[in-house]
Amino acid sequence: MNGEKILNAAGRQGRWGALLVFLTLGLAGCAGIPVETYRAEKPVLDLKTYFNGTIDAWGMFQDRSGEVVKRFTVVIDASWQGDVGTLDERFSWSDGTASRRVWTITKGGDGRYVGRADDVVGEALGEAAGNALRWRYVLALPVDGRTINVDFDDWMFLIDDKVMLNRSQMRKWGFHLGEVTLSFTRR
Repeated sequence: MNGEKILNAAGRQGRWGALLVFLTLGLAGCAGIPVETYRAEKPVLDLKTYFNGTIDAWGMFQDRSGEVVKRFTVVIDASWQGDVGTLDERFSWSDGTASRRVWTITKGGDGRYVGRADDVVGEALGEAAGNALRWRYVLALPVDGRTINVDFDDWMFLIDDKVMLNRSQMRKWGFHLGEVTLSFTRR
């Protein structure tokens, strides 16, 4: 169905019909690129191998206009017992504050991962293929004395055995809030 037909159909249904059509199209556009697109890319990302030992990271948060609002560093102590990994992340923020997140990640079959952390609502779901990992979850973020649940869509790309890049899109009710960019380096 082309755009003109969509607009005509929406017009026949009134304002609510138009709103429904545009919301449906907007949500369909959020599906994005499948992680399978990167299946042939090298080096192959294996979380148990990369996130093992100490990893340093540097990042920034940009709001929806692109302005850098916060910068941060992270030291991650990572270890695995079988198919269950622990990532202990210690953040130092540019405003002088510090925070911590401890992930428990379980490796499943066919490149799939499930993660949990205290500030993650429910489970984080990950899927790896080739040099890429797509990690989706809802994070409970403290903002001005209250907590807001924000959808994160993380993409991690292994560059070599030491460096991995991460780009996260943040959304609330489908609306773009900002992005987090992060560079990891294994010690």
